[in-house]
Amino acid sequence: MIRVASRLSAIKPSPTIAVTQRAAELKSAGKDVIGLGAGEPDFDTPAHVRAAAKAAMDAGETRYTAVAGTPALRKAIVAKLKRENGLDYTPDQITVGAGGKQVIFNAIMATVDPGDEVIIPAPYWVSYPDIVLLASGTPVIVACPEETGFKLRPADLEAAITPRTKWLILNSPSNPTGAAYAEDELRAIAAVLERHPHVWVLTDDIYEHVVYDGFRFTTIAQVAPALHERTLTLNGLSKAFAMTGWRVGYGAGPLPLIRAMNNIQSHSTTHASSISQAASVAALEGPTDFLADWVNTFRERRDLVTRLINETPGLHCRKPEGAFYVYPSCAGCIGKTAPNGTRIATDSDFVAALLECEGVAAVQGEAFGLSPYFRISYATSTKALEEACERIRRFCASLT
Repeated sequence: MIRVASRLSAIKPSPTIAVTQRAAELKSAGKDVIGLGAGEPDFDTPAHVRAAAKAAMDAGETRYTAVAGTPALRKAIVAKLKRENGLDYTPDQITVGAGGKQVIFNAIMATVDPGDEVIIPAPYWVSYPDIVLLASGTPVIVACPEETGFKLRPADLEAAITPRTKWLILNSPSNPTGAAYAEDELRAIAAVLERHPHVWVLTDDIYEHVVYDGFRFTTIAQVAPALHERTLTLNGLSKAFAMTGWRVGYGAGPLPLIRAMNNIQSHSTTHASSISQAASVAALEGPTDFLADWVNTFRERRDLVTRLINETPGLHCRKPEGAFYVYPSCAGCIGKTAPNGTRIATDSDFVAALLECEGVAAVQGEAFGLSPYFRISYATSTKALEEACERIRRFCASLT
């Protein structure tokens, strides 16, 4: 039997992917399961994007591309960042990866030495700490409770910074909470970072277009130009264009960092799919009028789910500013017993019993670093959400 590397002992498989796979397995076995674990839009990729992919195939654009991405795509990304975010980059300051996750992985692997620290506000996207651990770095988790809107406070950031701090990872709007930082909140965080020039910022902006109620998205290099030269601005096509399976993410940052990240990528995937890159050019340069309808649908679903969850005994749910998740507290259910005899001691117990008793698949808050909560993705049909929330209500009412 092969002996796996010791570094794997520090990490675990992605909990969100595990929940989605488990729900699929139960469905294939004939179980009536509603999956609320997947973080992907339930809309089709726009027609003009799909058409661009077909045209690229017909034109023979099926060869290797540059490691950093095709010139056409990097040019389109430069234009997007200038047009939508007021950020100035050149094409050689852009790197394209097989999804945003690879871009993050490349950045951390290229910069983090053993013992270097990476500050990660919690709740966090599940992969951030494990990527840091794979690079032999130290994740420094800073709790951001519901009382702060699940957002990092400047004083808590200041307290977490040490001489070994290499990065702060900032995700707005957030997966899993949907919390988003307003411009003044980003300025306050930037003021702390400006006092610590050895700390870099990785800002994950993948949900920038999914915001509600007039919220104005801004990114940290935009509101704090002094941080531009030590910021990696991460984005991608997955969420705004319903292109999760196309696997295209990108990063923009200082040239030495981008070159180092490209070096890493040259020995892994080499580059993102040539066809996906051609489709991404069409996405970034083409019409985006569909986004308003998509976001309005997500907003209606958000309002539905938060209302129904807040009407459920034992649960409480904050209404988020963006993304397509809610992060309800299940504190009122802790200590109770489910109909199947499970004692609900943790949020992991809660979601496991919910799946077994009512066939609703959600993700435990433990996976995101803040308990007792659980994550619901409302990127699914309104009918499914209504049924799922009714099952959750029934489950909570059945606890004794």
